[in-house]
Amino acid sequence: MSLASSVAAGVLFGLAMAAPPGPMNAVIAEESVLRGWFAGARAGLGAMTGDAIFCVLALVGVVEIVGAAPWLRGVMVLAGGLLMGYFAVDAARGALQASEVDAAPDRPRATAGKGFRKALALSLTNPYQIVFWLTVGVGLLAPGELDLLAEAPWLAGVSEPLGFGSEIVIQTGSVALLGGFFGGIGLWITSYPAAVVALGERSDRAAPAVAGVSAAVLAIFGLVFVVDGLTTLA
Repeated sequence: MSLASSVAAGVLFGLAMAAPPGPMNAVIAEESVLRGWFAGARAGLGAMTGDAIFCVLALVGVVEIVGAAPWLRGVMVLAGGLLMGYFAVDAARGALQASEVDAAPDRPRATAGKGFRKALALSLTNPYQIVFWLTVGVGLLAPGELDLLAEAPWLAGVSEPLGFGSEIVIQTGSVALLGGFFGGIGLWITSYPAAVVALGERSDRAAPAVAGVSAAVLAIFGLVFVVDGLTTLA
């Protein structure tokens, strides 16, 4: 693959991994709609920092230790689930606060947030990111081939109409691909908050609704992860 093709493939892969709904995007949406674009982008940067840390750990082989120790993964998953439950309560409070602001427009909106630390803490205990760097992430760093659609099936509905077919095979193991991957994540964590903020500006009811949905998403994932962690440790 050419340098440009590797970067483009990396960007597409990064977008494919960052875009699906989940706890990270719930935190980004909550921060964006309650505190503005900068807060949402900062939360996204926290999530991407977690990926960067896992990438370095994968490069030096530490990630494999987690894969070889199920109990350690169970502890991380359990911690992630408890954190998500805590942040779900925080998001519910944000939704309530947003509703009160809508009812009394003269009241100031929330300006302070801890989105970066919240997203970073969740990313380091998020089973999806842990499993990704144990499997696909390690493969991304080693020379070889990877079918993008096999890892992100939801892209198939977009790729085939655009003429890419049922497979998008990329060459792994290059700095250009890795740079493009994080570039794709960066593109998502800047554009997604902008879209959420635009939605909030168009409707006064959007802020409490988005914060409420974020709380529900975090609560559901938190419960699932707590059960998963307890099952692993049992």
